[in-house]
Amino acid sequence: MPALKPLFPKDAFSGTSDYYQKYRLPYPRRMLEDLLARSACSGRGRLLDLACGPGRVTIPIAPQFAEVIAVDLEPEMIEAARRRGLATSAHHIRWHVGYAEELDIPDSSIELITIGEAFHRLDQRRILELALRWLSPGGSIATLGCFSVLSGREPWQRIVKETVCMWTGTRPESLGAGPTTGQGYGPEHQARVFREAGLADVENVSFTEPHAWALNEILGFLYSTSVCSKALLKEKAEGFERDLRAKLLAHDSSGIYREETEWGFTLGRRGRTAS
Repeated sequence: MPALKPLFPKDAFSGTSDYYQKYRLPYPRRMLEDLLARSACSGRGRLLDLACGPGRVTIPIAPQFAEVIAVDLEPEMIEAARRRGLATSAHHIRWHVGYAEELDIPDSSIELITIGEAFHRLDQRRILELALRWLSPGGSIATLGCFSVLSGREPWQRIVKETVCMWTGTRPESLGAGPTTGQGYGPEHQARVFREAGLADVENVSFTEPHAWALNEILGFLYSTSVCSKALLKEKAEGFERDLRAKLLAHDSSGIYREETEWGFTLGRRGRTAS
C-alpha cells in the first residue's frame, strides 16, 4: 500500500536554503551529545535523518555512525546539505530527495532515527509505524526542535510575530509550527503519539541556551521559514523588512535582541523483544 503523501507543500521552503544555513541556530552540542548518550549509540550503527533540510542534525552527529541516510523533499536543501557534508569530510552520508514515508529501508537496520523541527510536516502515524519496522531492537527515534523567534515570549518577539501576521495574513496560532498537515505539534503531543504507537521509554528532554539576535539575523531567520520567506512575501518583502526594522528599533534602538532559547527532544525506543 503506498504511503500517504503529506499535505505540506513540496516547495514550501523554496529559495530558503541560503538563509536556513546562515541564520538558523545550530542545535546545542550538549543536547546532541545527550541524545546520543540516551540512545546508547554504538558508533557502528546506521542513522536515518528524516526531513533533514541542509543537514543541521545529520552532519554534526554523523561521525557517531558507520552509515547515514538523510532525506528531504526539497532538492535545494539536499544540495546544500551535500555541499556541507563534503566540506566537513562526512563522506558516508547518502542524501535522498523524496518523501520520508516512501523510503525503502530494511527492517531492523537503523540504530537511531532523527526528525529535526519537521514531525508536524510528516504523516506521523505512518512514520511511527515505519520506525518500529526500521529500528533495530532497542533502537531509538527522536524529534528535535526549539521554540523559535515566532513562538518566543519576549516583548520583541511579540512585535515580530504581530508584524509577520500583518504582512503575510498568517493566523497567530499557525506561527512557530508553520503550515501543517492538521496534526498536533509540540513535545507533549509528540510524547503522546510515541506512546500510542507502541514506543517504549518515551521522554521529553529540554535545554535552555542564551542567544542575542542582531536585527539582520532576525530578518534572515524569518526568510528561512515557510511562513515568511521572500518567495511568499514577493513584492511585499521590502516593505515588510522596512516596517519590522522600524518597529524593533523603536522598541530597542541597540539593534540587539536577547532571549533564552528553549531546545529539546522527544525520545522513544523500540522494545528489544517482539510485543
